[in-house]
Amino acid sequence: MAFTRKRRQEQQLYSKERFSLLLLNLEEYYFEQHMANHIINKDCRDERKIRGSLKICSKSIIFEPDEKMPPIIKIPLRDCISIDAPEDNDANNPFTWYIPGVISVVSNQAFLIKEQNIIAPYKTERGKTEYLFQLDVAGKADDVIQTLLQLNRASHLDKMGDQAAMITAILQSRLARTSFDKNRFQSVSETLHMECEAEMVTPLVTNPGHVCITDENLYFQPLNGYPKPVVHIMMHSVRRIYKRRHGLMPLGLEVFCTENDLCSDIYLKFYNSEDRDELYFYIATYLENHITEQTAESYMLQWQRGHLSNYQYLLHLNNLADRSCNDLSQYPVFPWIIADYSSSELDLTKPETFRDLSKPVGALNEERLQRLLTRYREMPEPKFMYGSHYSSPGYVLFYLVRVAPEYMLCLQNGKFDHADRMFNSIAETWKNCLDGATDFKELIPEFYENDSSFLINSLKLELGKRQGGKMVDHVELPPWASDPDDFLQKSQNALESQYVSEHLHEWIDLVFGYKQKGSEAIAAHNVFHPLTYEGGVDLNSIMDPNEKVALLTQILEFGQTPKQLFTTPHPRRIIPKFKSLSRASSHNVSIAESPVSPSEESFEDLTEESITLAWNNIAKLKLDEQYKIHKEEITGIAVPCNGTSVFTTSQDSTLKMFSKDSKTLQRSVSFSNMALSSCLILPGDTTVISSSWDNHIYFYSVAFGRRQDTLMGHDDAVSKICWHDNCLYSASWDSTVKVWRCVPTEVLGTKRHHFELLAELEHDVSVNTINLNAANAMLVSGTKEGTISIWDVTTATMLHQLSCHSGTVYDAAFSPDSRHLLSTGEDGYFKVIDVQTGMLISSMASEQPQRCFKWDGHTVLSGSQSGELLVWDLLAGKVNERIKGHTGAVTCMWMNEQCSSIITGGEDKQIMFWKLQY
Repeated sequence: MAFTRKRRQEQQLYSKERFSLLLLNLEEYYFEQHMANHIINKDCRDERKIRGSLKICSKSIIFEPDEKMPPIIKIPLRDCISIDAPEDNDANNPFTWYIPGVISVVSNQAFLIKEQNIIAPYKTERGKTEYLFQLDVAGKADDVIQTLLQLNRASHLDKMGDQAAMITAILQSRLARTSFDKNRFQSVSETLHMECEAEMVTPLVTNPGHVCITDENLYFQPLNGYPKPVVHIMMHSVRRIYKRRHGLMPLGLEVFCTENDLCSDIYLKFYNSEDRDELYFYIATYLENHITEQTAESYMLQWQRGHLSNYQYLLHLNNLADRSCNDLSQYPVFPWIIADYSSSELDLTKPETFRDLSKPVGALNEERLQRLLTRYREMPEPKFMYGSHYSSPGYVLFYLVRVAPEYMLCLQNGKFDHADRMFNSIAETWKNCLDGATDFKELIPEFYENDSSFLINSLKLELGKRQGGKMVDHVELPPWASDPDDFLQKSQNALESQYVSEHLHEWIDLVFGYKQKGSEAIAAHNVFHPLTYEGGVDLNSIMDPNEKVALLTQILEFGQTPKQLFTTPHPRRIIPKFKSLSRASSHNVSIAESPVSPSEESFEDLTEESITLAWNNIAKLKLDEQYKIHKEEITGIAVPCNGTSVFTTSQDSTLKMFSKDSKTLQRSVSFSNMALSSCLILPGDTTVISSSWDNHIYFYSVAFGRRQDTLMGHDDAVSKICWHDNCLYSASWDSTVKVWRCVPTEVLGTKRHHFELLAELEHDVSVNTINLNAANAMLVSGTKEGTISIWDVTTATMLHQLSCHSGTVYDAAFSPDSRHLLSTGEDGYFKVIDVQTGMLISSMASEQPQRCFKWDGHTVLSGSQSGELLVWDLLAGKVNERIKGHTGAVTCMWMNEQCSSIITGGEDKQIMFWKLQY
């Protein structure tokens, strides 16, 4: 059992102490300890001293006696009235007297824990009380008092965000004053690769310290030296590493020294993603020659072919989806399988024995579902069907309280849950999940493993008395289970049964797959609170620290939805032995159920031989001519059908017309003193449209050589325009893309266009670029914050939205067959998206950001920040050719229909004409 194994590992580390980090509050740190005596009844006949250690924590003072019977004392700093060293000259204060090294703590409340060494709810000692602690090293008393006073000030701040900020500052100061002790290296010949600050994560607690990696070992040295001075892992023992979300941020890294286990050897949370990624790089580099990284797709194929059991496959999916037994807010989730908890015999051949795996728990009871749907329809946005999640720290410990009582006490402030709400009976729990108004929880892996201890009260815990007078003890089993081990064995048999093997893919679709989000989730009645989904909230965008702390606490306690692994229907398992299928028929079944498109639906062949020839030779591009015609960066290029002229726009605010034949500048027009951002030529080659940073779009008549019309359509700079079938598409920094119907002037008999706003596509942030697909039925928009959105322009609805880049999206374009979308951004990445599913299927890094590009679905010609033109092979993920060009960034690119002529514009104010050399 994953959690039990983890707990046993911790017990081996903590075996000499009753104290553990679980005695701290959530999000509390343990800083230091001092050997001391707790003085009781000072100056009385029965004065005595209890030997122990004083723990200084960020929100409390904890005294742990050396003897096992006296209670551990926990004094919350927020309840402290005074903290000082008694002085002998303060005779008027009965609480003060002088002994070197004594610290006086006067508090209104304290908790007594593990009295008689029994795990039980904390006892509360209320009333004004003085606690006296005499440090062994008297000279440290002043420093300890100053530390406690500082932490006491933090604990008395009104807002949680302010408290967290002050404590974080204290922690960072302590970390900055220390470093990893190199004397802890296992060998003097080790080579240091990197050192940084991080926290070791175990369920419900984190422990700050220093991480160090060498060519031989990975080390973690806790700041407080607890539970031991250094934790170290030999690099040659590492088998798997995973980047993790922790607290909704990409800061976690989990290291495994086993192949098929949920229990990792160390889980680290870093203070920034750069440190996490650098450490990941060092370990991955060490492992890459030894271990083949497995993907969800590779595990799926193994499972389909029977090489993985249902249990093993679910373990792998949980692992890939960021579920970890070290993080109770993202604990591995397993399905309820059995629906019969009343029969004396369990019949695994009857379908009615099993739960319907195509539905979430909340939809299993039709009557309850209808009540939930009624509320859902009446609910304002953002809507959700279920007010609680199927996995959360509270639910995990609900199942595991008998083997992990300290965790439950930690989560619930020193208390067990009410006796009638405890995990008392399998049948009762299943019934409540079917009928309860707010209970939709699934199961945990322990129900399908071999350790039944979580069903037995072997620790003899006093978990309370139920309403009927019965004490809570062992979990009541269904009639068909003779004992806890038999229950687990039959649960395992059910999980690996034919029925489940035929239907498990349906549950995977709900939890890890395409029914997890969006319209499919709504149709499947699988919609949870938006904050539970990855990307449901951007914590970095929340400036108010109090709001951020409250939101994070809410999300972590509520539970989180797993990372989505599949965006198309999951194929079912191939089970020929149950269906007596021949090899041929078995193969046909797998193909029929597979989401992969048939081979005949592969990329459409490009029919024009000239286009194919051009892209096959795109690496042979040669510079033909270049001209400096603007005073600032060029932003747009447009060429009429006859190819005799070139129109360009620039940040110098001018639209210019350059003659290719005479190689001279023929016209220069300025509409305002603001930069122009893009341009295009309308069909017929008589009108050029330019977009401007002054919020306007200008129509310029080539024939009359003057501004023909002005569209004042946005509240901020217009960044990009497109045109099709008398419709103008305009993107703006005002966070919109607008679609305009432009009625030709001759229809109205006037000299001005008539503009009709057909649609407004709203975004959260400024839109930097747009593009239409070949059929002009879809539009892609890219924002300044890296979001890519795909829109159906016929209905003005969003089809997909992905956060693709970590900065501005520079350019985005559909492939000629509209099946894929390529984008490039400020972060230096190319991203390929499957248009039908909205799935990000490829990510390719470049040395410098690529500002613009053209592509045929396979090969990319891009303009780099460096000024080069790069030819990329997308399938191989590499650069095939680098072509020297501009002296600054390539900012825009035009390509003719035959793909044989290219014009680029750059930061160097030049336009360059390129030709293919066949």
